[in-house]
Amino acid sequence: MSSVSLPFYQKDHRHYDRSYRNKEVKSSLSHYHMEASSSSKGLKVAHSSGEKMEMTSVKLSPLPKRVKPSYIAYDESDIIGYVVPVFRGRREHISGITDTEEERIKETAGYVARRNLLSTGEGVTIVANTAEDSLAEERFEKKSRKVSVRESAERISLRKRIHETEELHKKLNEDSLLHAPEFVIKPRSHTIWEKQSVKLHCTVSGWPEPRVTWYKNNVPIDTHVHPGKYKIESRYSVHSLEINRCDFDDTAQYRVSAMNVKGELSAFASVVVKRYKGEIEDFDFTHISKPSSWGFPSSYGKTFEVNIVDKFGVSFGREGETMSLGCTVIVYPPVRNIQPEIQWYRDDVLLEPSKWVQMHWSGERATLTLTHLNKEDEGLYTMRVVTKSGYDTYSAYVFVRDADAEIAGAPGAPLDVSCLDANKDYVIVTWKQPAVDGGSPILGYFIDRCEVGTTHWSQCNDTPVKFARFPVTGLIEGRSYVFRVRAVNKVGMSRPSRVSSPIAALDPADRARMKGYASAPWTGQIIVTEEEPTEGVVPGKPCELSIIEATKNYVVLSWKPPGQRGHEGIMYYVEKCVSGTDNWQRVNTEIPVKSPRFALFDLAEGKSYCFRVRCCNSAGVGEPSEATQSIVVGDMLDIPKSPGAVIPTRNTDTSVVVSWEESKNAKELVGYYIEASVSGSGVWAPCNNKPVKGKRFICHGLLTGQTYVFRVRAVNAAGLSGFSQESEAIEVKAALGGGIPHASPAPPYGITVLESVRDSMVLGWKQPKFHGGSEITGYFVDYRELVDGVPGKWKEGNIKAISDRAYRVNDLKENKIYQFQVRAINVAGVGVPSLPSQPFKCEEWTIAVPGPPYDLRCSEVRKHSLVLLWNPPVYIGRSEVSGYYVDIKEADADEEQWKAVNEIAIDKKYMKIKDLKEGHVYVFRVRAQNRAGVSKPSDVTEPVVAETRPGTKEVMVDVDDNGVISLVYECSEMAADSKFVWSKNYEEISDSSRLSMETKGGRTRVIFKDPSVEDVGIYSCIVTETDGISSSYTLDENELKRLLQVSHDHKFPTIPLKSELAVELLEKGRVRFWMQAEKLSPNTKVNYVFNDTAIVHGEKYNMKLDKNTGIIEMFMEKLEDEDEGTYTFQLQDGKATNQSSLVLIGDVFKKLQKESEFQRQEWFRKQGPHFVEYLGWEVTPECNVLLKCKVANILKDTSIIWYKDEREIMVDEKHDFKEGVCTLLISQITKKDAGIYEVILRDDRGKDKSLLKLTDKGFTELMNDVCRVIAQSATELKIQSTEHGIRLYSFVNYYTEELKVAWQHKDSKISYTDRVKSGVTGEQLWLQINEPTDKDKGKYTITIFDGKDGLQKSVDLSGQAYDEAYAEFQRLKQAAIAERNRARVIGGLPDVVTIQEGKSLNLTCNIWGDPVPEVTWLRNERQMVSDNHYILKFDSGKFASFTITSVTTQDSGKYSIVVKNKYGTESGDFTVIVTQAIGDLCMAMYVTDGTGNVMEAVIPDSKKKSTSLANTTKKSERKVMELAKPKIEEIETTEETPNEKEHTYIQEKKTIPTDVPDERRSSLPTDEEKPNEEILTTDPSSETLI
Repeated sequence: MSSVSLPFYQKDHRHYDRSYRNKEVKSSLSHYHMEASSSSKGLKVAHSSGEKMEMTSVKLSPLPKRVKPSYIAYDESDIIGYVVPVFRGRREHISGITDTEEERIKETAGYVARRNLLSTGEGVTIVANTAEDSLAEERFEKKSRKVSVRESAERISLRKRIHETEELHKKLNEDSLLHAPEFVIKPRSHTIWEKQSVKLHCTVSGWPEPRVTWYKNNVPIDTHVHPGKYKIESRYSVHSLEINRCDFDDTAQYRVSAMNVKGELSAFASVVVKRYKGEIEDFDFTHISKPSSWGFPSSYGKTFEVNIVDKFGVSFGREGETMSLGCTVIVYPPVRNIQPEIQWYRDDVLLEPSKWVQMHWSGERATLTLTHLNKEDEGLYTMRVVTKSGYDTYSAYVFVRDADAEIAGAPGAPLDVSCLDANKDYVIVTWKQPAVDGGSPILGYFIDRCEVGTTHWSQCNDTPVKFARFPVTGLIEGRSYVFRVRAVNKVGMSRPSRVSSPIAALDPADRARMKGYASAPWTGQIIVTEEEPTEGVVPGKPCELSIIEATKNYVVLSWKPPGQRGHEGIMYYVEKCVSGTDNWQRVNTEIPVKSPRFALFDLAEGKSYCFRVRCCNSAGVGEPSEATQSIVVGDMLDIPKSPGAVIPTRNTDTSVVVSWEESKNAKELVGYYIEASVSGSGVWAPCNNKPVKGKRFICHGLLTGQTYVFRVRAVNAAGLSGFSQESEAIEVKAALGGGIPHASPAPPYGITVLESVRDSMVLGWKQPKFHGGSEITGYFVDYRELVDGVPGKWKEGNIKAISDRAYRVNDLKENKIYQFQVRAINVAGVGVPSLPSQPFKCEEWTIAVPGPPYDLRCSEVRKHSLVLLWNPPVYIGRSEVSGYYVDIKEADADEEQWKAVNEIAIDKKYMKIKDLKEGHVYVFRVRAQNRAGVSKPSDVTEPVVAETRPGTKEVMVDVDDNGVISLVYECSEMAADSKFVWSKNYEEISDSSRLSMETKGGRTRVIFKDPSVEDVGIYSCIVTETDGISSSYTLDENELKRLLQVSHDHKFPTIPLKSELAVELLEKGRVRFWMQAEKLSPNTKVNYVFNDTAIVHGEKYNMKLDKNTGIIEMFMEKLEDEDEGTYTFQLQDGKATNQSSLVLIGDVFKKLQKESEFQRQEWFRKQGPHFVEYLGWEVTPECNVLLKCKVANILKDTSIIWYKDEREIMVDEKHDFKEGVCTLLISQITKKDAGIYEVILRDDRGKDKSLLKLTDKGFTELMNDVCRVIAQSATELKIQSTEHGIRLYSFVNYYTEELKVAWQHKDSKISYTDRVKSGVTGEQLWLQINEPTDKDKGKYTITIFDGKDGLQKSVDLSGQAYDEAYAEFQRLKQAAIAERNRARVIGGLPDVVTIQEGKSLNLTCNIWGDPVPEVTWLRNERQMVSDNHYILKFDSGKFASFTITSVTTQDSGKYSIVVKNKYGTESGDFTVIVTQAIGDLCMAMYVTDGTGNVMEAVIPDSKKKSTSLANTTKKSERKVMELAKPKIEEIETTEETPNEKEHTYIQEKKTIPTDVPDERRSSLPTDEEKPNEEILTTDPSSETLI
């Protein structure tokens, strides 16, 4: 088996294995050969003169020259000469690259051949008209007609002989004479009248004889489909197409294609069919594909009306299907033979006919057919009908879903594959990522290419690329290619995308020249200017070298050719080097680059590189270009951020309009993908498979009445962003009236009298329960008088509608009885009136107490609270209202159940009622109070259910980057007429001097202009035309202070510093000023200031800024007197700033200067080996003791010797003095390490020594420092729950017996018991509390001695911390019980069993679990049932046995046992391999460990004892491997049964799992309890018997 593992996408896919990728691209198209021969003047024979005939051959093919037959037909009166011109018309050679693949092939090959021809001059014979030619013509004129005819006949005879000889050689050796098709005579274009016939001729050569096919507008012509219309003939290499009785539809471009095994070639001709004058004039036939004068001519003076009927609607298709869109167009008045122009657009881009798009106009109906749907076809389709009077349009959206994946779970195909920046051997392929990833992230993409004219696809990249652009190199100049892309995830490969448009591998300058047309027609003469040969010139430097694209997979370079290049072509070498070095490496060492573009792969991600380019030609290699700036390998383009809030809006009964906030700072954004999901399902489906731009999209195809949520993500070439937050759920129904037609509102109700005087009464009422689908705009009040109980006529109380639900009715009569009714009005009209109210007497109220409050309403309803609002009474009594009482009861309770919510009257007209029971229904009423007493209660509110609606949102506070404080509220269930109404203290905000409001879609914001104490209050927001959606936010003084502090931090941000400005001395007395910031961005700037004067990098100051680490440094070689003063580093990163200063004056400066100068002199003074720093000790963070000294001026022969108590310490390795520091590490120091340490440094120049006493006081100080480091290394106290209780612990780097540790509980020393213990495990200091109780709650502190006082770490084990720890303890305790009792397979099953056919197999395994588990056997993942062949047993709740009687090869496969009880499930797998019985074999047994390594081999024999592994392993293994295939190393069995000795050995290896309780160990099966087995096995995790 090979050790090389292939990725699954190479191993599983049928087209992309390793051998496939290593094959060279095979193309059925060979090099294009062009060969022509020309004759000067031709052969003309007249009665009185003759002319010279000269044959000149121009050969463009690399094949050996062949003479082509050229016959001359003549008779007595005339001679006709057929000659082959050198070049065709200008359109045949300089026509540029067209839209069809065949034309691209023809023009690309033709251009390359002509360029090579004209650049080299090879094979070109130039015929010039000289004086000698004139004399020759005069001599030929004197020849008689008979002589001319004889010479012509001789030439013909010679040509025939040559042709026959050539044909003979073809038959003798066809392989060496194979030749691609070539048009000797091409078809020419024709312009004819209607009803005439036309015949197109061509002559084709090639071997084998080419197969010729005729096309009309790239569609093959089938004579059977159009009998009598077309006639195709082929005789003696002459091919013709005859078109009978041409009509106007025969105007087209015709192509003839010739193909054989050597390649394919096409020629083109146009046929223009003209109509007689009077039908259509001035038709422009030069633009057949898009006629400019199509439609109505300007000579008509009528106005045409266009009606589009039978329109196509929103359509849905799937990739690979065919879809037709059509509309019927009616033009009035109709005009004979005049038709409108029909144009089709996709996303405002005009469509042209192609193999993907077909258009048809029947005179009444316009049809667009998409022959093979792809996701590129998705978009908004518009049909435009153009007439003289203007145009009319109709549009509808077409959605294209992904085709079913070949592999379930594979991603969708990429789309919009296109080519950019094409050059001679290089092109950039771009695409768009699919919307469907198959359920797992897309790992990357594979790019395939195919040469035009072939069907062979080759993969361009070996590993997937994630970036949606990829440079493809290695193209062959002059050839055309198409590309496609496939996506891959962990499941598999997607279908390939639609192929790109063909692209030719040409130099852009050559491509531009090919697109130009000659200014004059072909004259039939070629003028070639020959230049004197010159010496080769070494090309100059390339210029304008830049990096145009960079990802973590590749970097693309671009440059311009040098001005100095000589007369020959140039190529390029690309070089790279790691930034900071001068080690340049040539990247393309084998083949130079032809294009001024190059893509570099295999660069180390995160490394910084520079690049440069050299030119080369035959004269040599030029100087390198200027190097690029350093670039760190990585993606220059970031994945866009997630879009903002998504707001769905109702549209139709099957669609929803989804809008969203654009991704911030997104670069090169391609568009957005929208996904929808039925609420609660968790299944997401794409709404569009082609990215859409903008921030609004209509999602069609939804189910009416279903509730959906939506999310959006952005896409660019770097990848897809994360999903936005899910939108609010929305029900799909028509937007108008929420699916209900607008109607007038229902009648109001609950009419009551709020105040009564002698001639007027104030009425109040409740709003209608049904609004009619739109907002109520007002009310009308009617009244009538009752006389002796008989009602009179109704009279209008108000002419104009009133908006309040309280109104004073005037002009009433005192002491009269009246009834009232109220009607509501909305946009649909005035509703029906309410029922007449109770009779009310119009009389003066004289009571002292106030009237009842009115218009009670509930807001901010939640499951445990709500806010009740009311209006003050209209009648206030004899004194002002001083307060209110609120009463509450459940809706179905008796009247006696009313309870007062507040015992003390409140002066506000609102109250937040708390402590409600979720799901209960309540009603409320309010009473007013003045000095005289309490009023009657108000009308009871409507019943209110205490519940929080799903999706309820609260008012949020926001502080932006500019420090602006605002309150934000969002609502996703707004109706068309809904509005946000903000209130402060539940009174609508009308003063805009302190606040401003912004509303956008379903989001509203209140912005504080100048927050102060005046703004303290309750801010609430109500959404009108909803069922009470509202929320509030309480802004008190403490919250205001907090927000003002956050606002200040946002307005004036500071750069956090890790360390302030400091100074240190370096080697040679150099001075280093440095500071470190927490984090710096690439835009950070630093100003260096000394004594209020800016200083810059130069000879004296050396500045460095590391933006990755945040370290800012400045170096000075030495300090002089004028350097005394204040040093300041000023940082600026966008808006954030900070600075740090260091004052070096007086004694501080002098001390630093003196020390700097001392070190500077010492560096020059010391020449021999010496100690720069004497021996001292240092405690490392790992709590090891490091004896160290610093030495200088060391040579190779300098030695160092360590002593302790005058005894030499042997060191394992010789010190190399690499850093000038000598160290001796004492790990885990103890009292035994106390003593006197000495180090001696010596060489030829002398010696030096240093002494360190670590005894008594010195050792005590050392251990104090060790304890200090240990204490400082202690981590914070953490809480850990175990199955026994709660453990508090802290880690230290090292523990020694000298370390003193004490624990306190609630600042009191802990008394240790069996339940509360402390200890040390490794480096963990812990306190264990077993079976904790509430008494164990409180603050715990550990004190670690640090050499002085002690370091303390505390943790509070109470409240939530205790509850969580206690809950986790209980869970672990139960989990431990469950783990001990869960079902499991303890052992007994092997991994693989190999057994001979016809034998019986019996396997027994031990089962554990309490309660006794259920046992199930599986074969190849299917449940097995016990029968005569498969005997399955489960005995005593301990043994599960598996027996196959008389095994056959069909019993081979994978078997599993599954055991299950309430605590868990476990399975055991093994494989059975049945081999054919071969003779009478002995049984070979192998004992292996868990990894399969053979530990012992035993070959039982009645005559021989067990042999050692060395003697028997090879022979036994060889026999077993030869007899049993495939090779199985784990288990091999034969017909014999192992002897008792071997049986005993295996049983000794068996173990019982440690987690089985002791009380259950006795119930496990013993060796004696096991049934007899033909094959004995052990636990595969230990040893295996073979």
